Amino acid sequence: MSATLHKPAGQHLLADLYGVTGEILTQVAAIEALLRQSAQAAGATVVHGHFHSFGRGKGVTGVLLLAESHMSIHTWPEAGFVAADIFMCGSAAPQRALAVIQAALQPSSTDIKNIARGNATQD
Repeated sequence: MSATLHKPAGQHLLADLYGVTGEILTQVAAIEALLRQSAQAAGATVVHGHFHSFGRGKGVTGVLLLAESHMSIHTWPEAGFVAADIFMCGSAAPQRALAVIQAALQPSSTDIKNIARGNATQD
């Protein structure tokens, strides 16, 4: 059998943002607006979204289903920490989405992993 190389289906960014301050981390509407704005900046198409607040002064979790895959965000205001997951395929640009999130949240430091998805060889 011959192996053929499968072209990556997309890029998956995992971003940990540290030292994030501000009330935005507790505001479900603001976090949803930020994620939608970042998806638009990336050229992605939002299919559906769901966001949840864990209560007054607590964190927010949310997900956008995209025609190009998905984005999610989780905030821990008590720790100044935000985890973002951005997976996009096609012509969408996940780095642009992340840039919007970083500009809005102004973390003091970040840890970003960029993973090519769907690049395994097939037998």
